[in-house]
Amino acid sequence: MTAWTADELDRVGGAEELQLASQRSDGTLRPYVRMWVVRAGHDVYVRSAYGKDNPWYLRALASGVGRIRAGGIERDVTFAPANPTADDAIDAAYHAKYDRYGARIVGTVVGPHAHEVTIRLLARG
Repeated sequence: MTAWTADELDRVGGAEELQLASQRSDGTLRPYVRMWVVRAGHDVYVRSAYGKDNPWYLRALASGVGRIRAGGIERDVTFAPANPTADDAIDAAYHAKYDRYGARIVGTVVGPHAHEVTIRLLARG
């Protein structure tokens, strides 16, 4: 496991959207899925806007690894659970970045229902 560089954190965390592909058991990547991404502190997070049954989310949990593209960065990642102490900071990051889309849309990725479907993206080799 390697850490994100400051530049990668800025670029990935500052990107409007992130593309995420989970890895199949044969090592190939599934098709990329677009989603919102936020940075909170020295970590990068994504959330399943449509809950625990969202197919990309289930595949990410099952595989545990994949690849992301955002802000001109393409990087292998591990999908890890978020520390619950980061929930408020992650919510605040989503609000700060995406509130312009309206409360109804941002409401899908903030609050207790979204806390349980948060994935922390850890940079890999």
